[in-house]
Amino acid sequence: MKIKVMVLGGGGREHAIVHAFSKSDIVSELHCCPGNPGIAQIAECHPGNPSNPGEIAALCKRLGIGLVFVGPEAPLVSGTADALRDCGILVMGPGKLGAQLEGSKAFSKQFMARHGIPTSSFSCCSDLISCRNALEKRSAPYVVKADGLAAGKGAFILDTFDEAMDVCGRMLDDSILGEAGRTIVIEDFVAGQEMTVLAITDGETVRILPSSQDHKRALDNDKGNNTGGMGAYSPVPWVDEKLTAKITDEILIPTLEGLKKDGIPFCGVIYAGIMVKPDGELSLLEYNVRLGDPETQVVLPVFDGDFGEVILACCRGDLAKIKWPSAKQVALGVVMASGGYPDKYATGINIDFSCENIPGTYIYHAGTALDADGNLVTSGGRVLTVVGIADTLQEARDLAYKRVRSVSFRNAHYRNDIGDKSLKGAK
Repeated sequence: MKIKVMVLGGGGREHAIVHAFSKSDIVSELHCCPGNPGIAQIAECHPGNPSNPGEIAALCKRLGIGLVFVGPEAPLVSGTADALRDCGILVMGPGKLGAQLEGSKAFSKQFMARHGIPTSSFSCCSDLISCRNALEKRSAPYVVKADGLAAGKGAFILDTFDEAMDVCGRMLDDSILGEAGRTIVIEDFVAGQEMTVLAITDGETVRILPSSQDHKRALDNDKGNNTGGMGAYSPVPWVDEKLTAKITDEILIPTLEGLKKDGIPFCGVIYAGIMVKPDGELSLLEYNVRLGDPETQVVLPVFDGDFGEVILACCRGDLAKIKWPSAKQVALGVVMASGGYPDKYATGINIDFSCENIPGTYIYHAGTALDADGNLVTSGGRVLTVVGIADTLQEARDLAYKRVRSVSFRNAHYRNDIGDKSLKGAK
């Protein structure tokens, strides 16, 4: 059976999702809203706002779309998946209720505590007095998070009490994150090795995609400000079957059971940001309810199955019937960002590809656009994810950086150490 597929979103993650669908035997037509210049090379792109449920439902009905994959979190929080399901369209992504796991840090931490999912101690605060009390109970480094969606800029790890109070004040009094910062979650710092688990579920069965590790800080050696992600690789060498089973038993299965107990239907992605402590115990840092960026750009290229077939089965409640493949290769992705990201940066800068085809590499567009003359220019902070795919992590890394050196735009910034820790044998 063939089906028309729509992917919602326009970043590097969505480019990778569209690319994965383009290789599927079950896809008859491939569409994207709003897409980007890279996506437009393999799918028909449509203008529109994925966070406007009525607009997206009307577009998908007009095009005869049978399956929608929601890429970003904002459309899920706004209820786009609910509107599509009301039209009889299959959707990969939870409804508004399930999206609260990402849309509200307070909701998600309370969900974890309620259902016995291992996580750090936390306090929910809505004024500076409660923030002060919560911080005084803890020691540095201090973890301060905005409750709502903040485009990856709502989490702060701070070295001093005064810095932590200043961030709380800027969120509550100065509204630097708008409504997202009206409630603040302050939690214990957890030391260890951070990793990402991307799992898909139809609400009954859960399956884990190849493991990955993101690099959040802007600069080499994990220095600088937190970002949406400066690179990733997949699979992670030290994530073995024993650890995967532990994650499934202690985090993923309890999450599914908790959703059922709370009466929340859930078909979509469970993104678990996990800290593996030095003693091997787990602590769940956060949920997301969609694929990660830039993790998707390295996970999907090494997923050795028909992605469209898997997603269609998931949306139909038949995920248990799918034979689950293991990754046979390794992918490493380097994010090329605008100079100044994640703070102020310029856009509209010409992008030059001096070499369009290096075997074993992909370039996924994120912050790109076409100017009035049809030239490819930068349009965001994270501009491209350059991916190398090979049999080993070292080979994938070499390919990725070789391709990075073939791309240029003024003030381009990227990290030079993606994957280095694992290559040096460190966790």
